[in-house]
Order: sequence, then C-alpha cells, then structure tokens
Amino acid sequence: MNPLVTVLLGLGLILGLSACSSAAGPSHTPTPDAQAIQKRIFDATGDVPAHDPTILREGSTYYRFTTGVGIPISCSPDLVTWTHCSRVFLAKPGWLLKAVPGVGDLWAPDVIKMNGKYYLYYSASTFGSNLSVIALATNTTLDPDSPDYKWVDEGEVVKSSFKDNFNAIDPNIVLDAKQQPWLAYGSYWSGIKLRKLDPQTGKPPEGGNEVLSIASRPPDPHAIEAAFILPKDGEYFLFVSFDQCCQGVASTYNIRVGRSKEITGPYLDRDGKKMTEGGGSLVLDGKERWRGPGHSSVLVDEGKYYLVYHAYDTQKGGQPTLRVEEFMWDDQGWPVAPSHLVGK
Repeated sequence: MNPLVTVLLGLGLILGLSACSSAAGPSHTPTPDAQAIQKRIFDATGDVPAHDPTILREGSTYYRFTTGVGIPISCSPDLVTWTHCSRVFLAKPGWLLKAVPGVGDLWAPDVIKMNGKYYLYYSASTFGSNLSVIALATNTTLDPDSPDYKWVDEGEVVKSSFKDNFNAIDPNIVLDAKQQPWLAYGSYWSGIKLRKLDPQTGKPPEGGNEVLSIASRPPDPHAIEAAFILPKDGEYFLFVSFDQCCQGVASTYNIRVGRSKEITGPYLDRDGKKMTEGGGSLVLDGKERWRGPGHSSVLVDEGKYYLVYHAYDTQKGGQPTLRVEEFMWDDQGWPVAPSHLVGK
C-alpha cells in the first residue's frame, strides 16, 4: 500500500492533509508541494552507474561503494558530483576463487566504522546460486591519497552451499543500542537472516551462534533481498527489496520497510503484518523515468537520513544509476521517500 503520511517539510512548510485510515491507525495523505519535495532529491552527475550502492562520509568526502570489478569506490564532496577514485581489490583473493568457482564481480558491499577502522562486508556468488560467501576487508582510512590507505583481506564471514535453505549474500552490518554489531543478510530462499558478531573480529564467534530469521516472502519465488537495518529513535527499521532486480527497464524491484522495538524483531509493517510472513510497507517503486528502485541503504549524516539506492534510467537505455534522496518522516514515524510523492 502507499504510505499514508503527514509530512513536515523544511523551512516550516506544513502540508495540507486529507484524512483516511489504515489498520495501523489513523494517518494522512499529504497534498505535496512538488518544488519543496524536489529539493530533497539529488540528481547525481559524473560516475553515476551503480548497482547496490552504499555511502559513508569521512572528513568532507562522501565515499560510495558498489557492486562491480574489485568493488569500485567513487568520491563526492556533495552527494551530487561523483568521481571514480579507487577499488577495494585489484585482484580477487585467491581463497575466494576456490570458495565460489566462476565468481565474477563482487557484490553488494556495506561499510561501517568500528574499533578505529573501517569494516567492509561484501558477497561473492554467481547469479541464481546459493553457493555464496560473505567476506570482510578492513582499512584504517577511506582516503585513497592517505599513506595509510590499504584494504586488508580478512577472509570469510558467512557462507552458504547448495544444501542450505538460505543465500549468504547482501550483507548489512549494524550496531544496536549497546554498540553490539549484527549482520543481516540473505536473498530469496528462506529470506533475511540476522547473526550477532564478535565486536573485535567482526565475524560470528568461533563455534557459531544462533541464526535468526527476520523477514521472508513465503510464496514462490521468495523474492526478497537486500536487507538494511536503520536504528532510529529507539526503534529499528528493516528495509528490504521485493521482486526482480537487474532487468533494466523491465526491473520490478521495489523498496519495503517494517520496524521493531528490538533489533531481533518481530518487524511489522504499517498494517501490523510481520515481515516473516511477507509483510513490508512500500517505500518506493518504479516511476516514469526511474524503474526498479532497490537495494537500498541509508546514510545518516549530520542528523539527516538519506535513502541511497539504484534505479534503471529509461532515458539512458535502462542504465543502473545511483539515486540519493533525503527522507521525510510521517506523523507515525515512518520514512517517506520524496520520489514516491512526486512520482518522478
């Protein structure tokens, strides 16, 4: 369902409302001011082709990591103008080639700063297979010009094989309220998993630990992936992508969300449906120009929350393209994507 929202825009502009209702309680649909909303949408230029983007700021520079050869890194001073500036790997680690025969590009990176260094999680697989590995690399800086810049291969974090009913790709690393790291991951099969990590190693403890299921889509083809957990105001928001990625303008990817008081769930959507039972409220789906928005992450920067995702540009033959926009929040605390309101 479409988000039912009351939105407070910047500069104190309060939008007109029309009342309606939902199973989650009363909410409202805004009469949007398109110009004010448009200011929250960043039309990136330069090195914009991207799949599965995530962004982190160090100093005055934003660093974007994406799926690709060696995990490409692009730099920007303003979230708009992007320049390719580095790669995590010039060559794939040898152990990875043995673990996943036929592996090509490295997929879906996610980065966090812990223990004074950057932990980058990424996945290696082949399309449609669950013979997959989530792996880790670390660095003390994101600045390619620093003499300390060096990505260190830290090896395997989680793996899956043909006998498993999950897929170890699409990692997301998140810290809970006690600064305990957790790893969310999964694609298709039995859905999204969550594991507690050792805060020193950034990996599951030796001997293993409990694997929790936090979201799934029970009917075939179980099209759910790309988990991202955002802690905000004492709650945890779980973003996922439904349906089909990577089909150019025919992509049906769309971004969904649920929330929970606990990082372990249960995550419920606006209507109170559990995400383990296929729940997930719509955040953003395809529009006239931008098709198949998905594999989202959220950049938190100076108190603002930016939705980061890729979508397929109908004006450029379906090129997968970086999209960034600043979230709004409705009167019930749910995120609202500006592009969903203006229908761009």
